[in-house]
Amino acid sequence: MAKSKTVFYCQSCGYESAKWLGKCPACNSWNTFAEEVITKQGSAKNEWRQESSSKQRQSKARTLDEIETAHDIRWNSGDQELNRVLGGGVVPGSLILIGGEPGIGKSTLMLQAGLRLKEQKVLYVSGEESEQQIKMRAERLNDSSPGFFILTETNTKNIFQVTESLSPSVVIIDSIQTLYSSQMESAAGSIGQVRQCAGELMRFAKETNTPVFLIGHITKDGMLAGPKVLEHMVDTVLQFEGDRHLAYRILRTTKNRFGSTSEIGIYEMLGTGLREVTNPSEILISQKDSNLSGITIGATIEGNRPLLIEIQSLVSPASYGTPQRTPTGFDQKRLNMLLAVLEKRCGFRMGVQDVFLNMAGGIRVEDPAIDLAVCISLISSLEEIPVSDKFCFAAEVGLGGELRAVNRIEQRISEAEKLGFGEIYISKYNQKAIGAVKSKIQVKAFGKLTEVFEDLFG
Repeated sequence: MAKSKTVFYCQSCGYESAKWLGKCPACNSWNTFAEEVITKQGSAKNEWRQESSSKQRQSKARTLDEIETAHDIRWNSGDQELNRVLGGGVVPGSLILIGGEPGIGKSTLMLQAGLRLKEQKVLYVSGEESEQQIKMRAERLNDSSPGFFILTETNTKNIFQVTESLSPSVVIIDSIQTLYSSQMESAAGSIGQVRQCAGELMRFAKETNTPVFLIGHITKDGMLAGPKVLEHMVDTVLQFEGDRHLAYRILRTTKNRFGSTSEIGIYEMLGTGLREVTNPSEILISQKDSNLSGITIGATIEGNRPLLIEIQSLVSPASYGTPQRTPTGFDQKRLNMLLAVLEKRCGFRMGVQDVFLNMAGGIRVEDPAIDLAVCISLISSLEEIPVSDKFCFAAEVGLGGELRAVNRIEQRISEAEKLGFGEIYISKYNQKAIGAVKSKIQVKAFGKLTEVFEDLFG
């Protein structure tokens, strides 16, 4: 006879309580507890560890000297952008969670990545689409693999039975919210079910040394659906971002136990699937026939990758009282600070102007090195003076109107030179970092924002 137990989970952090609480003692969130009914069975046959008793291993404590170092711990996924985001490749036994908005291309990305693994045995588990629908998408991608297997199943017990007989090298779950375990009586997609299924998949990945990709949905706030503990259980959390109405997608790392969390991968959505963008600076800089005011090019760094991004601004007199400040892809508080610097230190009347700022290409930039490019773009739009498309900017602006040095300036200069820019404006405090490196691009170094204005606008 199965014993039932009722517990309450916090939907924000995953805290477990025996009774309902108005305020979570772990994360201090209000009204976030949800009730879940757990069924404790006498023999949990659906758990991976008890179902594959023949593959159990005895744990033994060993010293660091006794552990052998694995030189080739990663293997190539066939997707260079995915390899970059994961830190150099897929780590065996890792649990990877990929989240994104509906229709952004999560299933296409994972299906495409699975089909590229020609020499691996891949199991694609779908709980949302039928085999025929996946077949249609694979035909649209115009790719196939003899070792790619499709399973339409939502019960974890049946999934583990197939994995035991098939022994795949990679498992892809689409999606974690559709799975359910008979250990719990709650419906699929509930907090308890997501937590239980993720726990079983984590044990499977660690014990069999098989990488598992989990596709997850997100909420209206942009957070991954389900308990917050799900993000703590997995090794890597990837966020697939972009506008469904635009062609470009960004794969961003928010957590990575085996690599950097500042890497991004850029894709272009085509009719035949996702195309890897190896030189994102070319797509982030629009092609135009003539110079327009309010457009500048800033040199930024995303992870280990230098990017040149186009910054567009529109400054016009405020007609409805309080001026508007509307940035897209840029921090609004940072924009307000730069506007205050322009008014206080440089003498421009920005307090009576509507300001609209846009990072072209749909990318979000948090690097302070584009401060100078933003200020030049704003003054260019205010004074209706175009800036040459052969000029590039890389410097941080301080509250005193001074130009501060930025890191990895050599890579920014090299990227600007590679794309054919003639001049790059930097802080004079970065000159020591450049050293005696000779480049075709002309490097102009200044100490104050007003000095740059005098050089550009006279």
